Amino acid sequence: MARFDKADSAAAHNFGLQIDGVMVEYLHKVSGLGQKQDVIEFKQNSAQGHPMTGKLPGVSQAGECQVVRATTGSKVFSDWIKESFKGNMGQARKNATIIQMDYESNPVRRFNLRNAWCCDQQFDDLEAGSTSPVTETVTITYEEMTIEES
Repeated sequence: MARFDKADSAAAHNFGLQIDGVMVEYLHKVSGLGQKQDVIEFKQNSAQGHPMTGKLPGVSQAGECQVVRATTGSKVFSDWIKESFKGNMGQARKNATIIQMDYESNPVRRFNLRNAWCCDQQFDDLEAGSTSPVTETVTITYEEMTIEES
């Protein structure tokens, strides 16, 4: 009989966003997080004259992710979005961290985004009489991501 251990999998209970080390927002959804690296392929001949192909790691690529939050969210996050769209990169480029939390709100994993700024903001459809919360989706672009396991 299979036994379920709560340490087997990390459920997606809660996500937080820190900007320059300060928690500014709890998020409804996070998507698109990932890392990618160039691959350098080289071809050469073996000592016996047979063609061989090898691969080496190249430069890490920059990335983007999308976060969904309630439109009544943090003023600090809203100001960050505004500075990004004004083109004020001295204020807009921040080190941001998306924190995945467990069912007790303890950090499980941190996605550290270096030189991050907001490049897209989309609002949900607005419908009179709807009982759904209004959210917005913000795309965050970044130059480098590192991941820390707690």
